[in-house]
Amino acid sequence: MATATSIARVDAAPLDVPMRAPFAIAGGAALSAANVLVRVRLSGGSVGWGEGAPLAAFNGETQESVLAAVRAAAPAMIGRDAGDWLPVLRSLDEDVESGCARAALSMAVLDAWTRSIRIPLRRLFGGATDAVRSDVTVDLVNAREAEAAARRIRRLGVGIVKIKVGAGLAEDEERVRGVARGAPGAALFLDANQAYDARTALVLLRRLRLREIVPVLFEQPVPADDWEGLGDVHRLGRVRVAADESVASRSDALRMARLRRAQVVNVKLMKTGLLESWDVARICAAAGLGLMVGAMVETPLALAAAAHLAAGLGGFEFVDLDTALWLARDPMRGPSFGPGGTWDLSGVTAGIGVVPRHEPRA
Repeated sequence: MATATSIARVDAAPLDVPMRAPFAIAGGAALSAANVLVRVRLSGGSVGWGEGAPLAAFNGETQESVLAAVRAAAPAMIGRDAGDWLPVLRSLDEDVESGCARAALSMAVLDAWTRSIRIPLRRLFGGATDAVRSDVTVDLVNAREAEAAARRIRRLGVGIVKIKVGAGLAEDEERVRGVARGAPGAALFLDANQAYDARTALVLLRRLRLREIVPVLFEQPVPADDWEGLGDVHRLGRVRVAADESVASRSDALRMARLRRAQVVNVKLMKTGLLESWDVARICAAAGLGLMVGAMVETPLALAAAAHLAAGLGGFEFVDLDTALWLARDPMRGPSFGPGGTWDLSGVTAGIGVVPRHEPRA
């Protein structure tokens, strides 16, 4: 029998947002955000929003494939009660292969339901706090541009700078040194997006140490399946290592908790959807692994959902929710990246608190 919280309609549309500049990582560059916007409407009128942010260089997904996956899943969701969100989200985990589609659909369902009962999404995850502070990334630019970017980041009041590497040892070393000059006193961490092997990563760390640059973290220095390499970079490089691409499921998180080849795990909604991301975070926290929350090239809608997860659970040492800074315009209304890198969710009274400035046609 239909209730006010029964799912009445699921819609999906392209979400295309131009970028101020390309966002370059090892493996490719994003020239614009070609994402997917999902709307879930409940019988009682409550509406929830979700976003899928594919990045072919990371996971091989595209806007077209995510739209197809969302539209294929939608008919089975009609009539289900969003108040029974756990079995609804479990069904998405079982039936939808696309991580970005699961993220968009699960986000929209939980947004709609928490709006209907007038609680902010972070309370569903535990309500540990109402704000998190993000780093800002310097992507694969040259050393001069990296130094200038680092100065801008420090002027924002941000204390942690993430530096993309993987373009080549000499170029990477110069980029990191440029950031160190531009942001003296800032904590620096590196992200290779699988571009190195362990030996190359260790060479870079040694070169940086000779310059008295010691990163606080090295994210995914080696290919996703090289777990021994993760451990070698940590042990021989004397640096904490974060697993991103290496941990893409609950089973990966359980294995990492057992083998401990990395010390930190990057939780991304687009890898698995909200429910599995939540489980991955709890598994890692229970095992004593450090937590990081990250993103693809996302608008404030998906970024805010990730901030709710991190704030609600608490204990996230690293927060990497800065990609809205690359967008040429903000297509959303609501909380966004604020002074000092803060995602302040204290003013959100229901749901994610972020909605499109212009609703797509049904």
